Amino acid sequence: MDRPYYSQRAGKVKNGLSLDELKQGFLAFYNDFDRDGYFQQHLGYQCVDRGFVPGLAGKELHIDLLVALRKTNLWPFEDTIASWTEDDLFDVVEYLYDRVSMPKSGNYHDYDNCGWHYYKFDQAQGRASYRARMNRVLGAYDEGFELSETGEVLSLADEGLKPLLEAEFPAITPENVRGPMLAAIRKFRRHRATAEDKLGAIRDLAAALEFIRPQVKHFFDKDESDMFNLANNFAIRHNNGKQKERYDNEIWYSWMFNYYLATLHATLRMIARQDQA
Repeated sequence: MDRPYYSQRAGKVKNGLSLDELKQGFLAFYNDFDRDGYFQQHLGYQCVDRGFVPGLAGKELHIDLLVALRKTNLWPFEDTIASWTEDDLFDVVEYLYDRVSMPKSGNYHDYDNCGWHYYKFDQAQGRASYRARMNRVLGAYDEGFELSETGEVLSLADEGLKPLLEAEFPAITPENVRGPMLAAIRKFRRHRATAEDKLGAIRDLAAALEFIRPQVKHFFDKDESDMFNLANNFAIRHNNGKQKERYDNEIWYSWMFNYYLATLHATLRMIARQDQA
């Protein structure tokens, strides 16, 4: 991520790129990767002798896009991008993440300066490079977005919360706790996540905490129930007449999500420390 330069810090330029500016940045980065052979394995390449040499996606790339994204009129990118919506662009960013790979070995076709034809690739390195480049322009767009390590476009997290969202899990973490926690993070940060999506993410975290509750009861004695009163009293997990339902979702959902995520990580580490004792 680029640091803010003088005019940005001084508030003399707008904060976020427009959709048209995001399209320009995306297309420039896409063309760079395409020229460097990062899409040859999946999307194929042009050869002066053989014409179009298809990759794993097949000869008709518009069909691969149609099957993957359920959308038409996206290919060729340079000819169609002007009409793309924000959703179209984010779909294509994710689509390419699944189909990018760093070229490692190939042959140079020197006739008419045709170029490199690669046959060995590294997908993990390709994805890492693609993600780093795309996140430069995604992070500068509107309120900020990022392409995650799993290839999903998510709302950009506040810098102060990144360590929490990216925290490693202790080895003792059960899969039926780890899985719901990761799913809840994706659900809460998903582009255009609704209030119901965010509420569902909070419920998933509350359920995960409830699952490991018996293992930490002796740490807190009678006070441990305070950790669970938040979900029970604010209409998160159950519905009854005593619950409080009149609160600002935008403010409180973010706070409750961060509260439960932090509590889960802290509790898991307490269990891990206990097991090591």
